[in-house]
Amino acid sequence: MTARKIAAATVAAVVLAAAGIWFFSGRTQDAAPSAKAGDAPKPALSVTAITPQPAEWPQVLAANGNIAAWQEAIIGSEISGFRLTEVLANVGDQVKKGQVLARVDDDTIAAELAQSRAALVEAQAMAAEAVANADRARQMGPQGAFTKQQINQYLTAEKTAASRVVAARAKAQADELRIAHTRVLSPDDGVISTRTATVGSLTQPGQELFRLIRGGRLEWRAEVTASELGRIRPGLAVHVVPPGAAAGTRIEGTVRMVAPTVDAQTRNAIVYVDLPKGGAPGAPAAAGMFARGEFQLGAGSALTLPQTAVLLRDGFSYAHVIGPDGKVKQVKVTTGRRSGDRVEVTGGLESGVRVVASGGAFLADGDTVRVVEPSQAKK
Repeated sequence: MTARKIAAATVAAVVLAAAGIWFFSGRTQDAAPSAKAGDAPKPALSVTAITPQPAEWPQVLAANGNIAAWQEAIIGSEISGFRLTEVLANVGDQVKKGQVLARVDDDTIAAELAQSRAALVEAQAMAAEAVANADRARQMGPQGAFTKQQINQYLTAEKTAASRVVAARAKAQADELRIAHTRVLSPDDGVISTRTATVGSLTQPGQELFRLIRGGRLEWRAEVTASELGRIRPGLAVHVVPPGAAAGTRIEGTVRMVAPTVDAQTRNAIVYVDLPKGGAPGAPAAAGMFARGEFQLGAGSALTLPQTAVLLRDGFSYAHVIGPDGKVKQVKVTTGRRSGDRVEVTGGLESGVRVVASGGAFLADGDTVRVVEPSQAKK
């Protein structure tokens, strides 16, 4: 009886061992495919790949500055103490050289001019009489008709009368000039920028009545750092965009001169850029505006990417480079100029690498991606 129990127990142990070996073997075979599947992870995103493209881009130098009048003429009255009777120009008026801008009361000066002219006529008449007496004295003197003293008196009277004529003529001319100054004239063609003249006010010495932008010419006074000053020369083309200008519009200017000195405080120099009258359609310019602009320095080669391929994170620019194994690597890049939807890459990338074209915000460093054609990516 005991031998039978021992035999039965032995058979049961063998059966259990065989079942355990079979179960373990099955679990091992099931785990093997899972491990192999982990070696090839599923792609995180389907992306299109691009390479940085070289391009010929214009080289520009950006600057800011004020728009100001090329030259301003301060216009006032050349006589003082007289009342303004007419003001014929206002702010914004286009005026011509010699145009009357205002009139001063000339009644008093006209009366003085009439008096001066009468005094001139009287002096001329007295001079004529003195000349006649002097001529008789010269002719009759040798015959003894006049004494030497009388002859000297007539000759002196002739010279005195001639001097009085000159003085009277100068006084008349001065009064004529004063009456001409009762008309305030424009010294040049241009635009009236300010007006302080009012009817009824008295003219004062040095008083400003009008201010004129000569020729209507404006200029952009750009502030450029000392290190960039050497790249600018007279005649260089400049694109100026004043505030409020329509999108895509700009004013075409030309560098007239570069200031010979640099400000000791700011280390900036002023570059004077001539602007066309009135600016440009859609981009009006006015004195006093603060505007930005770009100096056109020529063309140069640049490595460019679409803006969608450049990701901004924490104040830096990044691009996702696709490796041979399909994994992406986040690379910090430095950017420069922008033109349309493309941006210049000045460092961090080589020309032959493959970069994720868009969707970089959804990728992390080391993610695996599936590269597809652009047409498949749209689907």
